[in-house]
Amino acid sequence: MYTTIDIEAGSISTLEAPAAIASRRCADGNGTLSYLFFSEEWVDVQRAKAICAKCSDAADCLRGALEREEPWGVWGGEQLEMGRVVAVRRPRGRPPVKSTTVTQIEEVPIPRHLVA
Repeated sequence: MYTTIDIEAGSISTLEAPAAIASRRCADGNGTLSYLFFSEEWVDVQRAKAICAKCSDAADCLRGALEREEPWGVWGGEQLEMGRVVAVRRPRGRPPVKSTTVTQIEEVPIPRHLVA
């Protein structure tokens, strides 16, 4: 169940649509994967993007996040910051002297006892 607030009309309404969220790959019902989608660590962000890459609702998720102007996190396979898509985010600290190969990160396997 979700609560929507209409500022112009000054009303609060309740929208019942839990099935749409429950069908997404990132929503396990317990929030056990939320640390990946809101992490500052590069590896966690890449794992969140890998989960979104296999999701059928990624486009709707990204569209909704952009409409709501989500402040940060991974939404629909894209990293958002200040409500906008960030194409490349530089890691903190000094850049490396020697370039390294890009590591491909796979999706984190969800333990069977956590899958609904």
